[in-house]
Amino acid sequence: MRTPSRRFLTVAALIALTLPAAACTSDTPVPAVTTATSSSAAAAPDKGTGAQSKFFVQADHDAQMAMRKAEPTGPADKPWEQSIDPEPVDTAAYKKAGPYHLCFSNAAVNNPWRQVGWKTMQAEVALHKEIARFTALDAEGKDDKQISDIAELQDKGCDALIVSPNTTATLTPAVSGACPKVPVIVFDRGVQTDCPVTFIKPIGGYAFGAEAAEFLVGKVPAGGKILALRILPGVDVLETRWSAAKVAFDKSDLQVVGVEFTDGDAAKTKSIVSDYIQRHGKIDGVWMDAGATAVAAVEAFEDAGQPVPPINGEDQQDFLKKWSDAKLTAIAPTYPTYQWRTPVIAALKILKGEQVPKVWNLPQPTITQETLASRLTPGMPPLHYALCGCEDLPGYPAKWGGTS
Repeated sequence: MRTPSRRFLTVAALIALTLPAAACTSDTPVPAVTTATSSSAAAAPDKGTGAQSKFFVQADHDAQMAMRKAEPTGPADKPWEQSIDPEPVDTAAYKKAGPYHLCFSNAAVNNPWRQVGWKTMQAEVALHKEIARFTALDAEGKDDKQISDIAELQDKGCDALIVSPNTTATLTPAVSGACPKVPVIVFDRGVQTDCPVTFIKPIGGYAFGAEAAEFLVGKVPAGGKILALRILPGVDVLETRWSAAKVAFDKSDLQVVGVEFTDGDAAKTKSIVSDYIQRHGKIDGVWMDAGATAVAAVEAFEDAGQPVPPINGEDQQDFLKKWSDAKLTAIAPTYPTYQWRTPVIAALKILKGEQVPKVWNLPQPTITQETLASRLTPGMPPLHYALCGCEDLPGYPAKWGGTS
């Protein structure tokens, strides 16, 4: 399924920098929209999922559903080099002799997902002797600083510019202004222009949300009560995650008894879950749009003396360990941090005149019971992300906070 360039607006990603440090996703915040925040808010009469998000785009949903089943091209052991349904673009105009000076404008490193990714990118750079210089500026979650950073980098003699935008609309003019001067690679979050040579992202939010919801539909008996835990409204990837889950739940025999925002806070998450247990007596499944507080949700059931129902998290080590130790019925869709390797690889391909996909859709694996043991790595910190793709990089595991 081909992804049109106009979709640079609705990006997939781990969360916008407005999220708390515990948040693990990384997509662009956009203006808030009307969406269900609890079972009492504009609820659908039969399913409790509320009105569909204004972010929902049927064509994008269908494209991501198709990509879930597609076989990626590229090295089987290097998913960060793979691509789903690529549309190659000619980069001959950018070909030049090395060594190269790569530049990176980073939105921030203010949550664990971005910290793991940043370490992974730096290690990827270290692999390539043809990169003589790597200049990175951290926007610290501020649009105005990133606009200034992009302008500053254009004066530093960069051969290629990598950008992870802080927000979509505000950073679009800065990226558009850079494109005529230097080949631009955008990843993780998008912009409202197709001028970058390539846009790199995992499949997206619809795929994440559907994976988790379909798991619950398959595990929870008909009529079961589902609690949906979200982080923030108005964040594109989280809206699309919930949009896809709503589609799946509305087709099912399950009842969504609450859709609540946790702000990515563990204590608030535990409090919400405890309240729903007391209110309904039993919750049969928990859906989450991001897994950073999944352990807190699990602990709420344990504290109440109840069995933990089917639940989804993400690929953070603390959740994977809890899943394994407590023998949970669980699944972990992911937004892989290995995507931080791909922009460096793409930049070198472009500077060597090699073709790259216009939209580089990376595979987005899901951790299941069958693959759990292979993703749980002893000695890694609780907030480390299993799909870092960093195991073969210099300095692993110490640079990622692990012990050998």
